[in-house]
Amino acid sequence: MRETTLERLEEIVDASGVAESIEALLPVGSRPRQLHVRTLLVGMLLVARHGGPAHLVRVHGALSSLPVADKWRLGVIVSWRSGEHELTYRQLEYTFALIVEALAKERVDGAPSEALQAITDALLEASVAVAGCPDSRSCAIDWTDLCAWSRPPHRDGRCAEKEAAWGHRTSNHPSQSETFFGYYLQAITMVREEQGPEVAELVRRIHLASPRHDPPAQIVAVLERMAAAGIALGDVLVDSGYAYREAQTFALRVRALGAELVMDLHPNDRGAKGTHQGAVIFNGNLYCPATPKALLELSPLSARASSDEAEQHDRKCLELHRYKLRALSATDHDGYRRVACPAVGGKLRCPLRPGSLALSHTRPTIANPPAAPPVCCTQQTLSIPPEVAAKTRQKHDYPSKAHRRSYRRRSAAERANASVKDPASNDISRGFCRLMGLTANALFIACVFAVRNLRTAEAFACRQAEEERRAALGLARKRRKRRRRTIAYLLATANAPPTMSQGAIAPSQRAS
Repeated sequence: MRETTLERLEEIVDASGVAESIEALLPVGSRPRQLHVRTLLVGMLLVARHGGPAHLVRVHGALSSLPVADKWRLGVIVSWRSGEHELTYRQLEYTFALIVEALAKERVDGAPSEALQAITDALLEASVAVAGCPDSRSCAIDWTDLCAWSRPPHRDGRCAEKEAAWGHRTSNHPSQSETFFGYYLQAITMVREEQGPEVAELVRRIHLASPRHDPPAQIVAVLERMAAAGIALGDVLVDSGYAYREAQTFALRVRALGAELVMDLHPNDRGAKGTHQGAVIFNGNLYCPATPKALLELSPLSARASSDEAEQHDRKCLELHRYKLRALSATDHDGYRRVACPAVGGKLRCPLRPGSLALSHTRPTIANPPAAPPVCCTQQTLSIPPEVAAKTRQKHDYPSKAHRRSYRRRSAAERANASVKDPASNDISRGFCRLMGLTANALFIACVFAVRNLRTAEAFACRQAEEERRAALGLARKRRKRRRRTIAYLLATANAPPTMSQGAIAPSQRAS
């Protein structure tokens, strides 16, 4: 590494400019504070770098264990009238309390203040810049649970953690869902472009809020601040938890930022959902009213599907694409777009469009056109308002092969959440931060993700160097193998005899 750990952490704090912003919010007393905000943030980053829980006593220990020269430079040791004075835990606790009070809302409601969100945004964006990885316009979003240190409310409603609330999370329990008391933590993770090179999966933004607030609506405001800061948005990959929200809450606001949605549709949103001027609305797209019903019953490909099943499924998706109304223009600033009949676009043959009958017979042919042709069959083009399929419309046809390949990138968001719940590094489960309040937890979580970005960038650089070395030697690219443990495999190997590596005795050894 070109720099030491301490230098890189200080570079993050300086590049973000958050220390000066916080210092401007703190009250000025008659006697200057020994501990500056910059030093406190460096100590919090050091604790996150070393792993383990985020306790203030560990921040004090990390600063106290620095070399003497660094302690003088950072103000951990200063000269008083009585001689040298080293920072005490009480001074650190007092400065941290001032920061929390300055960044918190006057009336807490379970959502971060604008000042707190600006601090976390700047800190994470600085970690991305210090990591020095290639930029990407695409991102994946996902939320996870963050349990509060406080116990849940009593029967009378009293609780030490006033901003936390009850929420739901997915578990390995047969019910697949359980309740927890705490916050929803959302992360916006950078992923590669569809046709672009691999990039380090760095977290550019986080958002911490009470389960009383809807996560998709909260994260849209973060995306809007990113766009206002000049960060261009490309593909936004989300799961059905985001896609199932009302269009005015998530989808329309994200498209207004110039982003393309790539999402998994909720089962309730899949299938045919009415018509518009005669065209069938199916999975967010408009199709010819004569589309075969079997094609309008396509569902996503199963994860356990064989290669033959996948090929057959993709063939049906390509056939369904022939019946899709052809897009003639991009969406304008008002959300309108123009489409045309697939026969006019040369995608299929229809008797209602005599010119299309000259096309090759390899294209589908409408044998039984509607007796009373609707508007989509009589007009050359249609103007589609933004409210038509506003919630389900996305970049690729769902559930086509192109959508499946593009959506695979969303697993980066799950890996980002898993990386900060790893007991081997930073485990943000209950007890990680034994402080009350959203502001205190958000500051420590931001430091954890900033350090996680450095760790991810270092691992990515090592993998790239290894791939370049193998390419120079003419070796094949090393791929990670995915281990699948099915029930049949586990039952077959449950009572299997031990192998040589497990201590089995070879016949030659028995003879001797």
